Amino acid sequence: MTEGRAWQGDWKTRLYARVREHGYDSLTAFAEARPTTSLVALAQELGPDDVAGVQIFSGLVAEAERSKRLTRLVRGQLVRELSAYLPQGWPGVLTAELRLEVAIALGQWFAYTPETHKERVDRASDALLAHPPPAGWRPLSSEDELLRTLLPDNEV
Repeated sequence: MTEGRAWQGDWKTRLYARVREHGYDSLTAFAEARPTTSLVALAQELGPDDVAGVQIFSGLVAEAERSKRLTRLVRGQLVRELSAYLPQGWPGVLTAELRLEVAIALGQWFAYTPETHKERVDRASDALLAHPPPAGWRPLSSEDELLRTLLPDNEV
């Protein structure tokens, strides 16, 4: 993709028009129908030449803030990162290579976390490393039981 094209014109209007063309009323509904799909892949599906992953995330954050479901979005982003970096699920043995993949997934998760949730994500990441989930654990949605334990909803 030519990065500049994504930012030309009224990209928010274009983004939501594409979401509606795909049959969804919100970007959240579109993304939640594809819970393990990366932000980049979501952007490519909506507009391979003029939508960027960061635009998807920006829209998702805005919708989550309005609906007071930001924690759910944050959990959902971990699902996306784990799907990308640990497609076979959580490793039973952390070899050097797998340790790097875990670190990248958790680092990406932290990077895509709104400031309001960074401390909670940091604690949840520490908990995952201190007490690893069962080998093969691969959350498929933001509603995964272990994810909800690590990062429970707290919005009011």
